[in-house]
Parts: sequence; structure tokens; C-alpha cells
Amino acid sequence: MSLVRVREHVNPLSKKYQVAIEPPDWAKIYADGDRPLHLDIGCGRGKFLLQMAQIQPEWNFLGLEIREPLVEQAQEWRTELGLTNLHYLFCNANNSLRPLLNSLPPGHLKAVSIQFPDPWFKRRHQKRRVVQPELVTDLAEFLVPGGTVFLQSDVEEVAVDMRDRFLENPSFTPQSSDWLPTNPLPVQTERERLVLSYGDPVYRIVFERKHEDVLCIQ
Repeated sequence: MSLVRVREHVNPLSKKYQVAIEPPDWAKIYADGDRPLHLDIGCGRGKFLLQMAQIQPEWNFLGLEIREPLVEQAQEWRTELGLTNLHYLFCNANNSLRPLLNSLPPGHLKAVSIQFPDPWFKRRHQKRRVVQPELVTDLAEFLVPGGTVFLQSDVEEVAVDMRDRFLENPSFTPQSSDWLPTNPLPVQTERERLVLSYGDPVYRIVFERKHEDVLCIQ
């Protein structure tokens, strides 16, 4: 697979990314719209989903990515493989997630992954990070009870920040008190494989969307 070249980081707060995406016609995207949906936010080149869609044909997969050339290339790879349970969208998740999720058939979003997002180390840039309270709130509203959110990063500060955002929301509970030693998914991202090849740590955690009766008790 030849790779297109793009800027490594894109500022989601720049003016060109402030218009929310128009939701697509989901019935025209997936061969079977009744399958559960796995959403990957910040899917990069999309190779993780490309493998997941082949391994788990009983699921639909959707990747969101802010760098348009990567989305175009990922769509080409998907078409070449003839995958009808996979789609990619070019958008800014921080303003497009809610309209996209609101347009989905209710009860379909069952898994979310956010893997190795741009770290934006400088304090004044941290508002550019993808996991903001509003995004967590949107996922809490549309993820089915018992649905999961998988977070991972090789930057501990970023992993802690993502974890804390979800801990602050009463709709989510972590499945473990510590970082996971291994990836619970059957596919590793390119970034994960690279980091592990260097012997560096990866910080992972899974959150579960609480059931409504649990929320009422608290």
C-alpha cells in the first residue's frame, strides 16, 4: 500500500474545521445497518479498522479523521477489499460527533476506540485535544448501556487526561483500576506496534457505559 503524505498534526480549532459534517445516509453506506457499530475516533490511515472489519464481519465500523487525504486513501483501500461493513468520514470529531451520532439508528453504537490521539503537550494547546468533556457527554448519551470505550496512548499525561475526563462523567465506569497490560482488541494500531517494538509502555483502559438503573441508584 502506497501512503499519501500529510501533516502529522492538524489544529482542530482552526477556522477551516469549524463547520460540522452533514450526516450521511447510513442505509447507503452499510450493507446491513442492523449490525452493532464500532466507532474509531481519530482513525489516522484507517488500517486498524481495515483489519477489524475483516476479522469481525458481524460488526459495522466507522472511522473519523480530520486529515482528508488519509480518509480518501482509506476509502480506496476499503473499496479495493470490497468491505461493506466499513466507512470513513473526514470531519472534526469535536463539532461533528453529536450530529453524526444523532443521525444513527438508536441502540447501534456499542463500541468506541480513541487510540494515540495528538498529545498537544503545551498547556495553551491542550484545548485542541480530542477528548474534551463535551465529547464524553455525547458518547454517554448515544453509547448503549454496557457499551465500551477503549482508550490508549504512549504518552502517560495524555492517557491520564483521557481517563480523568471519563471518570468525571457519572455515566461511565472503568473496567479495571489499573492500566491494562495488553490490548483487549484483536488488532493493534501501527503506532502501538511501533511503540512496543521500542520497548516503551502503552497506557490503556476500558470504560463501560453504565446501565440506567445503576445511574438512578447513585
